[in-house]
Amino acid sequence: MKTGSHQKRSSQPPTAPASAPAPASTSTSTSTATVTPPPKHVRWDYQIGGAYALPADVQVVSRSHEDTPAPGAYNICNFNAFQAQENAEKDWDSDLLLRDANGDVVYDEDWGEAVLDIRTDAKRQRIASVVNTWIDECATKGYKAVEPDNYDTFTRFPDYLTAHQAKAFMKLLAVHAHAKGLAVAQKNTLELVSERASVGLDFAVAEECGEWNECGKFAEAFDNNVLVVEYTAKGLSNACSGWSSTLSVVRRDQYVVPEGTSGYLRETC
Repeated sequence: MKTGSHQKRSSQPPTAPASAPAPASTSTSTSTATVTPPPKHVRWDYQIGGAYALPADVQVVSRSHEDTPAPGAYNICNFNAFQAQENAEKDWDSDLLLRDANGDVVYDEDWGEAVLDIRTDAKRQRIASVVNTWIDECATKGYKAVEPDNYDTFTRFPDYLTAHQAKAFMKLLAVHAHAKGLAVAQKNTLELVSERASVGLDFAVAEECGEWNECGKFAEAFDNNVLVVEYTAKGLSNACSGWSSTLSVVRRDQYVVPEGTSGYLRETC
Protein backbone atom coordinates (compact mmCIF):
# COMPACT_ATOMS: atom_id res chain seq x y z
CA MET A 1 0.00 0.00 0.00
CA LYS A 2 1.01 3.62 -0.43
CA THR A 3 1.29 3.95 3.33
CA GLY A 4 4.55 2.05 3.28
CA SER A 5 3.42 -1.55 3.03
CA HIS A 6 1.82 -3.73 0.40
CA GLN A 7 -0.87 -6.32 -0.07
CA LYS A 8 -0.53 -10.00 0.75
CA ARG A 9 -0.39 -12.62 -1.94
CA SER A 10 -2.28 -15.87 -2.04
CA SER A 11 -0.76 -19.15 -0.90
CA GLN A 12 -3.62 -21.13 -2.39
CA PRO A 13 -2.87 -23.63 -5.17
CA PRO A 14 -4.12 -22.99 -8.70
CA THR A 15 -7.71 -24.07 -9.25
CA ALA A 16 -8.96 -22.52 -12.50
CA PRO A 17 -8.00 -23.48 -16.05
CA ALA A 18 -5.82 -21.14 -18.10
CA SER A 19 -7.09 -19.47 -21.23
CA ALA A 20 -5.77 -17.12 -23.86
CA PRO A 21 -6.13 -13.53 -22.62
CA ALA A 22 -7.85 -10.78 -24.51
CA PRO A 23 -5.61 -8.80 -26.86
CA ALA A 24 -4.54 -5.26 -26.05
CA SER A 25 -4.59 -2.32 -28.38
CA THR A 26 -0.85 -1.67 -28.52
CA SER A 27 2.36 -3.64 -28.39
CA THR A 28 6.09 -3.16 -28.42
CA SER A 29 8.74 -5.44 -29.87
CA THR A 30 11.79 -6.79 -28.06
CA SER A 31 14.69 -8.72 -29.54
CA THR A 32 13.08 -12.06 -28.75
CA ALA A 33 9.34 -11.55 -28.25
CA THR A 34 6.40 -9.22 -28.68
CA VAL A 35 5.26 -7.60 -25.45
CA THR A 36 1.63 -6.52 -25.14
CA PRO A 37 0.66 -4.17 -22.28
CA PRO A 38 -2.84 -4.33 -20.84
CA PRO A 39 -5.67 -2.44 -22.52
CA LYS A 40 -6.31 1.03 -21.13
CA HIS A 41 -9.38 2.26 -19.27
CA VAL A 42 -11.19 -1.03 -18.75
CA ARG A 43 -12.89 -2.75 -15.83
CA TRP A 44 -10.34 -4.67 -13.84
CA ASP A 45 -9.87 -6.59 -10.61
CA TYR A 46 -7.09 -7.08 -8.08
CA GLN A 47 -7.02 -10.67 -6.82
CA ILE A 48 -3.50 -11.12 -5.43
CA GLY A 49 -4.90 -12.32 -2.09
CA GLY A 50 -6.72 -15.25 -3.73
CA ALA A 51 -8.38 -15.99 -7.04
CA TYR A 52 -12.14 -16.06 -7.63
CA ALA A 53 -14.47 -15.86 -10.63
CA LEU A 54 -14.12 -12.60 -12.51
CA PRO A 55 -16.85 -10.03 -11.89
CA ALA A 56 -18.95 -9.05 -14.89
CA ASP A 57 -17.19 -7.15 -17.69
CA VAL A 58 -13.72 -7.39 -16.10
CA GLN A 59 -11.07 -7.47 -18.82
CA VAL A 60 -7.87 -7.26 -16.76
CA VAL A 61 -6.94 -9.02 -13.52
CA SER A 62 -3.84 -9.34 -11.34
CA ARG A 63 -3.36 -12.62 -9.49
CA SER A 64 -0.66 -14.30 -7.41
CA HIS A 65 1.89 -16.27 -9.44
CA GLU A 66 0.73 -19.29 -7.43
CA ASP A 67 -2.71 -19.02 -9.03
CA THR A 68 -3.87 -19.78 -12.56
CA PRO A 69 -4.85 -17.06 -15.06
CA ALA A 70 -8.54 -16.24 -15.43
CA PRO A 71 -10.14 -17.40 -18.68
CA GLY A 72 -10.94 -14.69 -21.20
CA ALA A 73 -9.02 -11.83 -19.55
CA TYR A 74 -5.64 -10.11 -19.71
CA ASN A 75 -3.84 -11.64 -16.72
CA ILE A 76 -1.05 -10.03 -14.68
CA CYS A 77 1.18 -12.23 -12.51
CA ASN A 78 2.06 -10.79 -9.08
CA PHE A 79 5.03 -11.91 -6.98
CA ASN A 80 7.12 -10.50 -4.14
CA ALA A 81 10.38 -9.47 -5.81
CA PHE A 82 12.19 -7.34 -3.25
CA GLN A 83 11.20 -9.06 0.00
CA ALA A 84 10.78 -12.64 1.16
CA GLN A 85 7.27 -13.82 1.87
CA GLU A 86 6.31 -14.00 5.54
CA ASN A 87 8.02 -16.98 7.19
CA ALA A 88 9.87 -17.78 3.95
CA GLU A 89 13.35 -16.60 4.96
CA LYS A 90 14.66 -20.17 4.81
CA ASP A 91 13.81 -20.28 1.11
CA TRP A 92 16.69 -17.85 0.53
CA ASP A 93 20.43 -18.15 1.03
CA SER A 94 21.24 -16.49 4.34
CA ASP A 95 23.56 -13.91 2.79
CA LEU A 96 20.79 -12.71 0.46
CA LEU A 97 18.76 -11.38 3.40
CA LEU A 98 19.48 -7.75 4.25
CA ARG A 99 21.12 -7.40 7.68
CA ASP A 100 21.74 -4.51 10.03
CA ALA A 101 25.02 -3.59 11.74
CA ASN A 102 24.44 -6.31 14.34
CA GLY A 103 23.92 -8.96 11.71
CA ASP A 104 20.19 -9.21 12.33
CA VAL A 105 17.80 -9.60 9.40
CA VAL A 106 15.96 -6.39 8.44
CA TYR A 107 12.19 -6.83 8.29
CA ASP A 108 9.28 -4.96 6.81
CA GLU A 109 7.43 -5.05 10.11
CA ASP A 110 4.06 -4.19 8.58
CA TRP A 111 3.99 -7.57 6.86
CA GLY A 112 6.62 -9.63 8.70
CA GLU A 113 8.72 -9.95 5.55
CA ALA A 114 12.51 -10.12 5.45
CA VAL A 115 14.06 -7.61 3.05
CA LEU A 116 16.31 -8.98 0.30
CA ASP A 117 19.84 -7.62 -0.08
CA ILE A 118 20.11 -6.03 -3.54
CA ARG A 119 23.10 -3.85 -2.71
CA THR A 120 25.65 -5.53 -4.99
CA ASP A 121 25.47 -6.69 -8.58
CA ALA A 122 26.45 -10.22 -7.57
CA LYS A 123 23.59 -10.48 -5.09
CA ARG A 124 21.12 -8.90 -7.50
CA GLN A 125 22.05 -11.52 -10.07
CA ARG A 126 21.53 -14.36 -7.58
CA ILE A 127 18.18 -13.03 -6.39
CA ALA A 128 17.07 -12.46 -9.98
CA SER A 129 17.93 -16.05 -10.84
CA VAL A 130 15.28 -17.13 -8.31
CA VAL A 131 12.67 -14.53 -9.21
CA ASN A 132 13.15 -15.27 -12.91
CA THR A 133 11.98 -18.84 -12.31
CA TRP A 134 8.67 -17.36 -11.14
CA ILE A 135 8.57 -15.21 -14.26
CA ASP A 136 9.09 -18.35 -16.33
CA GLU A 137 6.21 -20.02 -14.49
CA CYS A 138 3.99 -16.99 -15.17
CA ALA A 139 4.75 -17.25 -18.89
CA THR A 140 4.13 -21.00 -18.94
CA LYS A 141 0.76 -20.57 -17.23
CA GLY A 142 -0.38 -18.07 -19.85
CA TYR A 143 -0.02 -14.74 -18.08
CA LYS A 144 0.62 -11.72 -20.30
CA ALA A 145 2.39 -9.47 -17.78
CA VAL A 146 4.17 -9.51 -14.44
CA GLU A 147 3.82 -7.26 -11.39
CA PRO A 148 7.04 -7.40 -9.32
CA ASP A 149 5.96 -6.22 -5.89
CA ASN A 150 7.84 -3.97 -3.47
CA TYR A 151 9.86 -1.97 -5.99
CA ASP A 152 9.58 0.80 -3.38
CA THR A 153 11.28 -1.14 -0.56
CA PHE A 154 14.22 1.25 -0.78
CA THR A 155 11.96 4.13 0.30
CA ARG A 156 11.20 2.31 3.57
CA PHE A 157 14.81 1.38 4.28
CA PRO A 158 16.91 4.34 3.08
CA ASP A 159 19.68 3.55 5.57
CA TYR A 160 20.44 0.39 3.60
CA LEU A 161 19.05 0.58 0.08
CA THR A 162 19.09 3.10 -2.76
CA ALA A 163 16.96 3.90 -5.78
CA HIS A 164 19.90 2.98 -8.03
CA GLN A 165 20.00 -0.54 -6.59
CA ALA A 166 16.24 -0.95 -6.98
CA LYS A 167 16.38 0.16 -10.62
CA ALA A 168 19.30 -2.13 -11.39
CA PHE A 169 17.49 -5.13 -9.95
CA MET A 170 14.19 -4.30 -11.62
CA LYS A 171 15.96 -3.96 -14.96
CA LEU A 172 17.24 -7.55 -14.64
CA LEU A 173 13.67 -8.74 -14.13
CA ALA A 174 12.29 -6.61 -16.96
CA VAL A 175 14.82 -7.88 -19.47
CA HIS A 176 14.01 -11.48 -18.56
CA ALA A 177 10.25 -10.90 -18.63
CA HIS A 178 10.38 -9.16 -22.00
CA ALA A 179 12.36 -12.05 -23.43
CA LYS A 180 9.47 -14.27 -22.35
CA GLY A 181 6.94 -11.99 -24.06
CA LEU A 182 5.63 -10.53 -20.80
CA ALA A 183 4.89 -6.86 -20.14
CA VAL A 184 6.21 -5.47 -16.84
CA ALA A 185 4.30 -3.30 -14.37
CA GLN A 186 5.76 -0.61 -12.18
CA LYS A 187 4.15 -1.14 -8.77
CA ASN A 188 3.74 2.19 -6.97
CA THR A 189 7.14 3.93 -6.50
CA LEU A 190 6.18 7.40 -7.71
CA GLU A 191 9.78 8.44 -7.05
CA LEU A 192 10.95 6.50 -10.11
CA VAL A 193 8.24 7.10 -12.71
CA SER A 194 10.65 9.26 -14.72
CA GLU A 195 12.93 6.22 -15.03
CA ARG A 196 10.28 3.86 -16.40
CA ALA A 197 11.68 3.69 -19.95
CA SER A 198 15.29 3.12 -18.95
CA VAL A 199 14.26 0.38 -16.51
CA GLY A 200 11.91 -1.21 -19.04
CA LEU A 201 8.49 -0.78 -17.42
CA ASP A 202 5.40 -0.88 -19.61
CA PHE A 203 2.47 0.16 -17.40
CA ALA A 204 1.70 0.95 -13.76
CA VAL A 205 -0.23 -0.59 -10.89
CA ALA A 206 -0.82 2.30 -8.49
CA GLU A 207 -2.17 1.66 -5.01
CA GLU A 208 -3.97 4.58 -3.39
CA CYS A 209 -3.05 7.21 -5.95
CA GLY A 210 -6.54 8.66 -5.42
CA GLU A 211 -6.03 8.68 -1.67
CA TRP A 212 -2.75 10.58 -2.05
CA ASN A 213 -3.57 12.69 -5.13
CA GLU A 214 -0.91 11.01 -7.27
CA CYS A 215 -2.93 9.47 -10.12
CA GLY A 216 -2.09 12.33 -12.49
CA LYS A 217 1.65 11.76 -12.15
CA PHE A 218 1.31 8.07 -12.91
CA ALA A 219 -1.05 8.82 -15.79
CA GLU A 220 1.38 11.27 -17.35
CA ALA A 221 4.37 8.96 -16.99
CA PHE A 222 2.60 5.90 -18.37
CA ASP A 223 0.39 7.51 -21.01
CA ASN A 224 -2.75 6.64 -19.02
CA ASN A 225 -1.89 2.93 -18.88
CA VAL A 226 -2.48 2.82 -15.13
CA LEU A 227 -4.40 0.28 -13.06
CA VAL A 228 -5.56 1.97 -9.85
CA VAL A 229 -6.26 0.13 -6.58
CA GLU A 230 -7.90 2.01 -3.73
CA TYR A 231 -8.61 0.73 -0.20
CA THR A 232 -10.81 3.48 1.25
CA ALA A 233 -14.06 5.20 0.31
CA LYS A 234 -12.22 8.50 0.12
CA GLY A 235 -9.57 7.08 -2.20
CA LEU A 236 -12.17 5.57 -4.51
CA SER A 237 -14.16 8.80 -4.59
CA ASN A 238 -11.10 10.83 -5.49
CA ALA A 239 -9.92 8.38 -8.13
CA CYS A 240 -13.37 8.16 -9.69
CA SER A 241 -14.05 11.89 -9.70
CA GLY A 242 -10.74 12.68 -11.35
CA TRP A 243 -9.87 9.62 -13.42
CA SER A 244 -12.86 7.36 -14.08
CA SER A 245 -12.93 8.42 -17.74
CA THR A 246 -9.21 7.76 -18.23
CA LEU A 247 -7.79 5.11 -15.91
CA SER A 248 -8.86 1.66 -14.71
CA VAL A 249 -10.04 1.94 -11.09
CA VAL A 250 -11.12 -0.59 -8.46
CA ARG A 251 -11.48 -0.55 -4.68
CA ARG A 252 -10.59 -3.70 -2.75
CA ASP A 253 -10.42 -4.66 0.90
CA GLN A 254 -7.01 -4.20 2.51
CA TYR A 255 -6.09 -7.89 2.41
CA VAL A 256 -7.63 -8.47 -1.05
CA VAL A 257 -9.34 -11.65 0.13
CA PRO A 258 -11.35 -13.82 -2.29
CA GLU A 259 -15.06 -13.28 -2.80
CA GLY A 260 -17.02 -15.24 -0.22
CA THR A 261 -14.38 -14.66 2.46
CA SER A 262 -15.09 -12.50 5.51
CA GLY A 263 -13.97 -8.94 4.86
CA TYR A 264 -14.25 -9.15 1.07
CA LEU A 265 -14.99 -5.81 -0.60
CA ARG A 266 -14.95 -4.74 -4.21
CA GLU A 267 -16.28 -1.48 -5.64
CA THR A 268 -15.77 0.46 -8.86
CA CYS A 269 -16.63 3.88 -10.25
